[in-house]
This record gives sequence, C-alpha cells and structure tokens, in this order.
Amino acid sequence: MTSALLPTYARYQLAFERGEGAWLYTASGDKYLDFGGGIAVASLGYNHPHLVQALKEQADKLWHTSNLFQIPLGETLARRLTEATFADQVFFTNSGAEALELTIKMARKWNSANGAPDRYHMITFEGAFHGRTLATIAAGGNPKYLDGFGPRTPGFDQVPFGDLKAAEAAIGPQTGAILVEPIQGEGGVRVGSPEFIRGLRALCDRHNMLLCFDEVQSGVGRTGKLFAYELYGVAPDILASAKGIGGGFPLGAVLSTAEAGKGMGLGTHGTTYGGNPLAMACGNAVLDVVLAPGFLDDVARRGLLLRQSLAGLAAEHRDVVAEIRGEGLMQGLRLRVPNADFAAAARAEKIIVIPAADNVVRILPPLIVSDDEIREGIRRLGAACRHFGIAAAQEDKQGADT
Repeated sequence: MTSALLPTYARYQLAFERGEGAWLYTASGDKYLDFGGGIAVASLGYNHPHLVQALKEQADKLWHTSNLFQIPLGETLARRLTEATFADQVFFTNSGAEALELTIKMARKWNSANGAPDRYHMITFEGAFHGRTLATIAAGGNPKYLDGFGPRTPGFDQVPFGDLKAAEAAIGPQTGAILVEPIQGEGGVRVGSPEFIRGLRALCDRHNMLLCFDEVQSGVGRTGKLFAYELYGVAPDILASAKGIGGGFPLGAVLSTAEAGKGMGLGTHGTTYGGNPLAMACGNAVLDVVLAPGFLDDVARRGLLLRQSLAGLAAEHRDVVAEIRGEGLMQGLRLRVPNADFAAAARAEKIIVIPAADNVVRILPPLIVSDDEIREGIRRLGAACRHFGIAAAQEDKQGADT
C-alpha cells in the first residue's frame, strides 16, 4: 500500500513499538540497542520513570494555555536554566529550527536596537546544519537543502569550519554576528578546537558582534557538560537548544544574556505552543536528572569509556574505521566504507547508529546508557565491521570462480 505521508524520508523497513532505557523493541519482540537516541533526543532513554511520571501528572492537569497567561512551570524551567548557565533569560520553542530562527532574529534585532539595522549579516560555517526553514537552510548553506526553494534568504556568509582567519576576513560593515555549532553534528561530528572557538569569541568582542551557538545536538549533557560551551572556557551571547532538553517531548529553547535580548520587546516574537505546560513539565523532569549531583560527571566518565572502546574498535578494524571524533556521548566514526552500508550492517546486528556528512556515523546513546551497554554496543559494532570483511572475501571468491 502506498504511504499517505509526504515522501521526504527514505524510511528503513523497521518500526518500533516501545522502548526501555537504551533499548527499542519492535512489535514482534526484536530488541535493538539504540546508539542514535532519536538523533540525540532521548537524553534519558526510553520510558524513564521520572520523565513519564512528570508527563502523566501534568496531562491530568493542563495540556495547553496561551502565552497570554502566566505558565509557572515555564518560569521555573527558565530560572533553572539561567542559574545553571551564562544566560539571563530564556524563550521556549517547539523545535531546534524554531530556536535557530529566533537566534537569527534576536541577533539582527540587537544590531537594529543599537542603531545599526544594516548589520544583519551573520558569519556561518561550511558543513553546518541549523534546521529546515528558509532562513536556517540559508544559514547552513548546503546546496542540497537550498535547491528548488527560490532565492536564498540573504544575510549569511559561509566560511570553512575551523578557519579563524577566514572568519575574520569575512567580517564587513554589515556583519553583526557569528553563528556556530561548537561541535557539528550533521556535518560529521567535527569538533571545534579551543583556539577556534575562543578566537570567535575574541573576534565578536573586538568587532562588537554577537556570538551565537547552535547547541541543539551538543547540549543538555551530551558532552559531559550541561552545554558544550563550557568545554571551551568562553560563553556565547545567544544559545539555541532543543533535542535532549525535552527527553523526547518536542521542546526547544533560546538562552541569551539580557544585553543580547534587549531588542526583543513586546510583540517582536511569539509562539502558540512553545512553553506549554506539558513541555515545561518534561523539561523540568529532564533537568531534575541531568543536574542531579554527579550525573554529568558520570556522563563524562562513560563518554571516556565509549571513546576508549571505539579506539580499540578502530585499531582492530582499520580497514573499516578511519577516524574517531567527538566529545562525551557524542562520538562519530569516519569510515572507509559507505556510512549508509555501515548503518545497515549495524541494524543487522541490532544496534542503531546515525549517518552524517563526511562519511561518518554518529554514536549518540542515551545519557543513561550503562557501562555494560557500552561494551555490548562495541561488540555489536565490531560485528558490523566484520560484515565488510565477509563481503570482501565473498567478492574475491566470486572473482576467482569467474
């Protein structure tokens, strides 16, 4: 039967009925170890009792109310985020793309409020992914996402990721901000060096520009810090978050300093569903776990275990794995075989990994993954690597037979 869904996804022939911890189950009972986490979304894994209870309790009270009224759970979540970060204020959205849209608007409005409305350009970086709206695909600059959608939204100037000199050279009279993922997720788990990220902060300070971080994928504990900017010893002026912040419930957030948000007065932005009571209950439940004493330290420890285990895997399968990249529980394998083929081999071993650019597969297990599950994941990834040795041997045999 032909699907009634718009055919924008080439979906795998695989469907899951339920989840438990780091595991997903099909209706027939097949069990998969999820090292993709719904693309860094399932921060607490599946069916986490505290998150489920928070959602159920709120569902019995109130699902939605307009932002024309006070939403106490949102006030609480915003306060907790500001107390734990550089930020002074928060705006809640439904998704990462919406969070990036506001980040772009906020940066432009800040320059306008400072008497420089022509400074609406942002420096962005090749390989970036900021979302699928017209503005965010222009910010990302990937031709395959831009093709067919008419004139490109102006105001974005791409330079190579990691190239501080190119970023400085791109600054012109219309440049008002820099937008960067400290760790590019879709771009292939490419980690910005400390010199690069700190250099961007210095450029913004020198030229009176805003530094904006896209931490949709790298945030909420993924790297062993609440946000990846903490790894660099510098803070952005605006930060976009989503994915793991809701633990699977649609939720995004824009965190900013009071200075960066000063142009966003009454009526300058809005949302129907953003910050609704259900989302706020889930966001607070996620922070209950992630900000609990010792949790992030343990994520960092398990991230090191994962990294070391992947290094052993790479050493054993040099014909398959070319490089390991990442921080904490955000790791990537750059491959010598097609990443889509490797992801398929991994699914055959009942482990899920996520393809990315630069022939990388992402390793993004839930933050609650255990040491034993990491070891089991490495075993299954090793079995996936051996698929390619078997395939090569079969091809050699067929060649010899002919």
